[in-house]
Parts: sequence; structure tokens; C-alpha cells
Amino acid sequence: MFLLGPIVNTIAIMFGTFVGFRLHGIPERMRTTVIQGMALFVITLGITMAISAPSGDIIIIVLSVVLGGLLGAWWDIEGALNRFGNFAESKFKGKAGGLSEAFVFATLVFGVGSMAVLGALQSGLSGNNTILYTKSILDGFSAAIFTSVMGPGVGLAAIPILLYEGGIALIAHFLGAGIKNTVIITDVTAVGGLLIMGIGVNLLEIKHIKVANLLPAMIVVAGVRWIAPHVSVLLSPWIHL
Repeated sequence: MFLLGPIVNTIAIMFGTFVGFRLHGIPERMRTTVIQGMALFVITLGITMAISAPSGDIIIIVLSVVLGGLLGAWWDIEGALNRFGNFAESKFKGKAGGLSEAFVFATLVFGVGSMAVLGALQSGLSGNNTILYTKSILDGFSAAIFTSVMGPGVGLAAIPILLYEGGIALIAHFLGAGIKNTVIITDVTAVGGLLIMGIGVNLLEIKHIKVANLLPAMIVVAGVRWIAPHVSVLLSPWIHL
């Protein structure tokens, strides 16, 4: 059924968060070790995603990250998310430490990658939700683990994931197979990988990277990659199309 996959994925994240919150009483030394382990995994995942794009697309990806970062800094997305996180954290009466960071982290982990995009496309184009059902199982287990370590901010990611996957499914349903462009999906995944690496660096407390301000880069790279073939005569001397 059309849109059922995004809904199931959202419910899985919320349920996993509920289970994980019941397991929140983990000693600090164990929490620190688990977070560091997750950070290493996230950085490795980000590297894998980032190198998935063809070498000829490097300039497009760099350009998109720069433009997206400028837009994100202009709109102060990081600040807005922190304000929202602080407001939500106050509603939990101090029980949800690092809620805004957990929200950004979970949104990226659950939303970035070919599985989310292809699953939403499959749901919208054919009504088949196999990919998103599989993703839901993985996300449910991940949400429980992340929440037990980072707090219930992980559950807030269910909202943007529903809008993200549901939005892609809606567009696919009404526009048809013409938007299923694997080149665009690959470049979006590569940019997402860079952002995922930034989250890993933040978790290791090496340097604070304002990852949220870089989120527009994922939209920018999709737009640039879609426009590029239409202006290939102008761009071909500098980039491979």
C-alpha cells in the first residue's frame, strides 16, 4: 500500500525509542564506551557512503557542500534545532540530556542513505514497501540502542523521517519513474556520508562541527546534479557529467 512503508518506519523508530528509554540507566563509563564505539561506526559508515560517488562528481559534491553550508549558516539551522531541542528538553524536566544532538544524529542516521531514498521511491512508484519494512526492523533496533545511550531525542527523528520518506513517496507516486535517477541518489548519498562523518567527529568530541547547517547540501547536490546535464556544454570543461 502506498505510503505504508514510511508510516511503519516511523512507528518502528518511536517504538525502539520507547524500549531504549526504559533501558536508560546505564553507568556513565559504559555510556562513554558505547558512544565512542558508535562514533567509530558512524565515521566508517560515512566514509563508505562518501566514496560511493564517481570520482568525476567530486567537484559537484564539494560545490554542493559549500553552497549548502552557506545556506544553512544563513538560516542558522543549527541554532534553530538547538532552540527546539532545548525547549523539548525542558519538557522532559532535564531527563533528556543532549536531546538536540541526539535528534540531529538520529535524523541523519535514519534518513541519509540509499535505503531510505530507494525505499520511499519503491513505495511511491509501486506500492511495494519491502525495502522500508527491512529498514524499519534495522531502525527499530538502532533506535533502542541509541536512546539507551543518548536519550529520547532519538525519537524526535521519527517526525522528519516521516516527512522525508513520505514526501519522496508522494513525489514518486505523482511524477512517476522519471525521477528515479540513480546518479542523483548516489551523489545525495555521498554528501550524506560527509555529514554522517561530521556527526561521528562530534561524538568523539574532537571538534564541534555544525552538521545541521550543512543539511541543505543534500538538496543542493540533487538540484545541481539534475541541472548539470542540461548545461553540459558550459560545465563539461570543468566537471565530468
